[in-house]
Amino acid sequence: MRKLLLAAAVAGAFTAPAAYAQFSANIGAVTDYRFRGVSQTLGKPALQGGMDYAHSSGLYVGTWLSTVAKDSYANGKGLEVDLYGGWKNEFAKDWTIDLGALYYWYPSAAYYTFGAGGTTNTTKSGNKYNNTELYAALSYKWISAKYSYATSNYFGASSQAFNGSLGGVNSNNTATGSISGPATGGSSKGSSYLDVSANYEFADKWTLNAHVGVLRVKTFTGLSYNDYKLGVTYDAGWASISAALIGTTAQAQYYRVPNAAAVLAGNGATYDPTRPTLVLGILKTF
Repeated sequence: MRKLLLAAAVAGAFTAPAAYAQFSANIGAVTDYRFRGVSQTLGKPALQGGMDYAHSSGLYVGTWLSTVAKDSYANGKGLEVDLYGGWKNEFAKDWTIDLGALYYWYPSAAYYTFGAGGTTNTTKSGNKYNNTELYAALSYKWISAKYSYATSNYFGASSQAFNGSLGGVNSNNTATGSISGPATGGSSKGSSYLDVSANYEFADKWTLNAHVGVLRVKTFTGLSYNDYKLGVTYDAGWASISAALIGTTAQAQYYRVPNAAAVLAGNGATYDPTRPTLVLGILKTF
């Protein structure tokens, strides 16, 4: 009897589902890197790529990188590095839950300290753009909803980072308007973003991509907006090719990005990263 039990145990060990680990990687390029609808490259192309590790338990970790405009993240290296980890599980047929945390890192980047009237860049303030978020997502077949919650100042947004001006920049690179926040002591911790997306394969190798997002920035309500995306992706086998119209309802005066040289000179044009645009992309997954 003991031998039979031992034999059964050995057989069970070979037939039971084994734990596994899966590595994947991707590399690609886009004509304009849009994050939550807002251009991070001032309308110029970006190179992107990442790596992921997933365990059969549902745990995963990964990293993703993209080039960004140095004027968008002042004093930085022109790079965004995302580090994330979480747990993902299919708890019922076609239903998936995903819980995790994500850290956005912009090496060396920090807000400038503005001079009198907000017309002159002096030194970087020490306030970083780096951002930490917790997220929870629920998916059913081809539709998903994801809620992200900032546990840090939302990409550095604070009274100290804004140096009391609490405004954007106009066409002459001077401070303008109010972001509806306090002149001192204002924090954007607790800001949130709701992402509702659908990726529906309507024909062989063709997928329709639709998305709406709702950003709510705590304290500085003028920074809040909605964004949208409508596009298609074609699986060419060797890579995926995409095209999408992306736009926002953001108040451009708070998101205009001044040219660094123009700011130092106290004049010059600015770029509006919130205006609608057509983004083309290519992605290869390994």
